[in-house]
Amino acid sequence: MFERPQGGERAILVHVDLAAPARPGDPAEFAELAESAGVLTVASISARRDRPDPKYFVGTGKAAELRLAVTAHGAEVLLFDRSLSPAQERNLERLVGCRVLDRTGVILDIFAQRARSFEGKLQVEMAQLKHLSTRLVRGWTHLERQRGGIGLRGPGETQLETDRRLIGKRIKQLAERLEKVRRQRHQGTRARRRAQLSTVSIVGYTNAGKSTLFNKLTTSGAYAADQLFATLDTTLRRMNVPGEHPVLVSDTVGFIRDLPPELIAAFQATLDETKDAALLLHVIDSSADDVDGRRVEVQTVLERIGAHATPLIEVYNKIDLNNDTAPRLERGAGDDPPRVWLSAHTGAGVEALKGAVAGHLDLAKIRRRITLPPAAGRTRAELYASGAVLSEEVLADGGWALEVTLTDARWANLRSSASH
Repeated sequence: MFERPQGGERAILVHVDLAAPARPGDPAEFAELAESAGVLTVASISARRDRPDPKYFVGTGKAAELRLAVTAHGAEVLLFDRSLSPAQERNLERLVGCRVLDRTGVILDIFAQRARSFEGKLQVEMAQLKHLSTRLVRGWTHLERQRGGIGLRGPGETQLETDRRLIGKRIKQLAERLEKVRRQRHQGTRARRRAQLSTVSIVGYTNAGKSTLFNKLTTSGAYAADQLFATLDTTLRRMNVPGEHPVLVSDTVGFIRDLPPELIAAFQATLDETKDAALLLHVIDSSADDVDGRRVEVQTVLERIGAHATPLIEVYNKIDLNNDTAPRLERGAGDDPPRVWLSAHTGAGVEALKGAVAGHLDLAKIRRRITLPPAAGRTRAELYASGAVLSEEVLADGGWALEVTLTDARWANLRSSASH
């Protein structure tokens, strides 16, 4: 009986192209995923099939080739750029004698390495356990041995049943902790609404330059690197835009093709920041080979989390890698979103993006003329500080007539302050 191996750093990448209607894979992107996971790629093997083989996903001949390659290269893990069923994963491990991970397992491993915040670690652990719970079926010999006796789990209970029960209990504990964190997050959201702060959320395909743009917009020092899933934890910072009080910018986890459902479910609380935002900045790597494909993938995930109706600006980043592209702002025609072409690395076009953000926020404002008495100097100063004053006229009694533009919520707040 096959005993499941532990660990594994020397990897063979397996890329399988399936006939339509399956989406084609991206070998280069999967190689980046493997590098991000910290493995040493010793070989890459490709295959083509009309449909997955129920036993090995690849055919028996290709499976035998994989077994020989594992022996020849001293590989410790096979990484598949497709989702494998639990049975296919077990059958391959028995055949090749080393660990096998599918695309979901690789992404989960990267997330486990990169999570830094308490909430992020809880979310990743829950996703891992949900994925593992589908794999606890007969392929691991130690899970089939019976455990029992006084003070234990009861006579006849197998280790497999015990592990399932413990995993279920741990998932329940994690769900309760995440619910507590979610309530705390909602308290912060309510506080931001009371302070009349709008939230702009940065979304996009992984490694599109979201964190670099976030740092440019907010002059902060959030971690940014040229690698997939460099940052996972949502970060909030203030940003000043023309004629506007400060807005909050959130940098969220990057998306990717075939993002595991377990991760979307686990990160739902974090992704609520995106759903609740006043505006989305969809960062797109303009130098990528498959720009349109990656843009569609992000739109698909936004639909899955309920954020597809949120207003959006498309930000085409990394124009410094395209010699013939100049920074510019393109107004959307009809229902098309506006587009900004920029380089977050050099800063070219960033001011145009700030202007586009300010222009969108202005759409939600109401323009009115108000009169303030001389005793309302503090209110006048607050209106100027928030960038709401368009023009001013000093009155004979020492008061002011102001042309002001504010959102509905801030008009209500101004009326409330004036009545006290």
